[in-house]
Amino acid sequence: MTVLSVVYASAPTDEVIIGSLEVLVPGLEPLRVAADFEDHLLGVDGVMQLFEQGPLSVALPSKDTKGNQTLRFGVSGVSGRAQRYVDAALESGESATMIYREYLSSDPTTPARRPVVLTIVGGSFEGPDAVFEGAYYDLLNAAWPRERYTSETAPGIRYL
Repeated sequence: MTVLSVVYASAPTDEVIIGSLEVLVPGLEPLRVAADFEDHLLGVDGVMQLFEQGPLSVALPSKDTKGNQTLRFGVSGVSGRAQRYVDAALESGESATMIYREYLSSDPTTPARRPVVLTIVGGSFEGPDAVFEGAYYDLLNAAWPRERYTSETAPGIRYL
């Protein structure tokens, strides 16, 4: 049983779960938001990074057989940078990434569970809130085998 499972089951009064969202857009500094009323230094790949405080609404993935899930993350009142991040993510030809992590207040150096990594597929603004939409890899519609056999990669195939 993980520490996070114990916290969910017993709800100790001295332990707080801190949700965080990191938005990575090529060419821009990462946007890091922690769902709390104060800024936090949280561990990202062994390095402590500053996460701005802010309200964060998260809809975690359901556990079902869908291969493609779109999740929405709402960020409120995080300056005008959020709008630039959504616009830059949608306009750039490169893929932008969102990473959702949960930390425990007793150990902010490492996430309490495996991070949820999503590719940004959309975004909008609803009043003062920036909404990021992210999707997992579409496993059900993936081709198998991954490598396609064409006449360039397998010259003998044109004689079949």
